[in-house]
Amino acid sequence: MQVDLNSDMGESFGPWTMGDDRALLDVVTSANIACGFHAGDPDVMARTMRQAADKGVGIGAHPGFHDLQGFGRRRINLSAEELGNMVAYQLGAAQGIARSLGTQVRHLKLHGALSNMATDDPAIARACYQAALRVDPQIIIVALAGTRMEAVARELGATVAAEIFADRAYEDDASLVDRSKPGAVLHDPAQAAGRMIAMLRDGAIHTLGGKRIPCRIDTICVHGDTAEAVAMATALRRDLEQGGIAVRRFG
Repeated sequence: MQVDLNSDMGESFGPWTMGDDRALLDVVTSANIACGFHAGDPDVMARTMRQAADKGVGIGAHPGFHDLQGFGRRRINLSAEELGNMVAYQLGAAQGIARSLGTQVRHLKLHGALSNMATDDPAIARACYQAALRVDPQIIIVALAGTRMEAVARELGATVAAEIFADRAYEDDASLVDRSKPGAVLHDPAQAAGRMIAMLRDGAIHTLGGKRIPCRIDTICVHGDTAEAVAMATALRRDLEQGGIAVRRFG
């Protein structure tokens, strides 16, 4: 059994720093790098990609809504065309930086409110993923396991990496519990690691309501913007490997 370990990063902006990307890159196998809309800037993107490439970590584009102040976590209603252009623009920027560094963007993962909306509405997922696949038909789509978002990506013929979250609780429809609700975000590394191992062995998402949702699991996300991100990722990787589960890049 094997699984990828990914984290969102490159979310600093100018002199303002978010997260310890350098430390996380010693632990994870894939990095979802902000593309300048919800967070990040060209210099942060280039620096993060260079560090990821040096450590053999898979590079991904992490597009979100154009909302720096809200960190891409506020919903914005856009047309299908606008959504597609927004994703294509950010993926193109990521590809340009990566190529200038002699590396490549392997995958794409939607951020924040955009991801939540794509989970709720297949039309939004379709608009985003069609645009990404027009830019790069070989791009790997990271989609929330067991959701309509994943189903849409597969219907489009994309290579999909099905994702679960180490530090988030699940609703009974496989969507993430809203961050405003109690218990939505897990902060205990040992608890999160034990939960992930149980899900991998069961081949199912464990929900807050006690339900088991069978699904494929290719990658586990640890958010990079929390104080305990490095500790959680380190504990998770250690416990996975001690449990006989190899941690390797997907694809």
